[in-house]
Amino acid sequence: MPNKKNGGALGRYYADLHIHIGRTASGRPVKITGARTLTLENILHEAAHVKGIDLVGVIDSHVPEVLDELERAMDEHGWREHNEGGVSTGKVTLLLGSEIEVYDDRCRGPIHVLVFLPTVRAMRFFSTWLGERVKNVTLSSQRIYASGRELQTAVKEQGGWFIPAHAFTPFKSLYGKGVERSLTEVFDPDRIDAVELGLSADTAMADQIAELHRYPYLTNSDAHSLRKIAREYEQVRLAAPTFAELAKAFRGEDGRAIAANYGLNPKLGKYHRTVCERCLTPVAPDAERCPSCGHRRFIKGVFERLEELKTAERGPKRPPYIYQVPLEFIPGLGPKAYEKLLDRFGTEMHVLHEAAEEELAETVGEKLARLIVLARSGALAIEAGGGGKYGKVRG
Repeated sequence: MPNKKNGGALGRYYADLHIHIGRTASGRPVKITGARTLTLENILHEAAHVKGIDLVGVIDSHVPEVLDELERAMDEHGWREHNEGGVSTGKVTLLLGSEIEVYDDRCRGPIHVLVFLPTVRAMRFFSTWLGERVKNVTLSSQRIYASGRELQTAVKEQGGWFIPAHAFTPFKSLYGKGVERSLTEVFDPDRIDAVELGLSADTAMADQIAELHRYPYLTNSDAHSLRKIAREYEQVRLAAPTFAELAKAFRGEDGRAIAANYGLNPKLGKYHRTVCERCLTPVAPDAERCPSCGHRRFIKGVFERLEELKTAERGPKRPPYIYQVPLEFIPGLGPKAYEKLLDRFGTEMHVLHEAAEEELAETVGEKLARLIVLARSGALAIEAGGGGKYGKVRG
């Protein structure tokens, strides 16, 4: 685990800032495609006791019933708001966020963005403001009937962050479909705090776009189920796990920083390469027909889209981007082996970062232990994904 310190000394923490609510405690849907087990209570338990994540961004916190549920839990469990923002549950800091769909007359859209507010009160205010501009404030990722710049203004007035989400995926993203060439077509570049890469891109790929060189990059899970939490995450250097400290890390102030991005090899993402819309066979971007079924329509991959947008050969010096293969992607690692690992090592973070190969072998055998160690170094062979289908790790 990272070295976590108190009293102003800097420590290292893990953060996953894009986790959905599937259902409220009463069973009402929030993210329609999210698992029913993806409740606020279960998310916080999974993050603390299974994944080993220190800061979690719940990006459906604008939903009034979710806010009610949070405030009840604060009263019942003694959770408290940090003076510097965020809600401490003891082992985990909850950051209050919302995913919103922008689709106005300035963009081809739709574009998904993440916003975060420092306090429950600020999120209550924002929820009311948002409720007047979406059709159903009780659901996730709703289209806002306001411009991107109006949304940015509202977020900044409440001291919040504004972050384009999964910025390169073919659907509902800034560069995948939202703008022709530049984010300035839709947003004020001075009111963007960070850019989320998404599962099908890494730092080097994103840095082909020169206008992104000024922003830090985030690698988050976009979890629609408990198991998907922390499939991507960042390690951050902070004095404490708070909203204000993380804001300093975005800006690289006072020694605070994003220390490392842990993400899937982009080939494992669902939209890395261009594929046939019908049969998902990989195709060349300039092909007229699918070589397998003859279909004429393709889903353009992130790799090819970034080739179109490319304006730079290299970017600024950044934290290392470490290819992280989640345990669920390891061939042959089934539920029983997974439980054995958690029983011995406590959390996925410990398995992925700390456990020695000999210890892993004692727990799940030499073959799985070797695959986990190879995954740490990005040495596993991978078959690229596309068109909504994940890539595969070859055992």
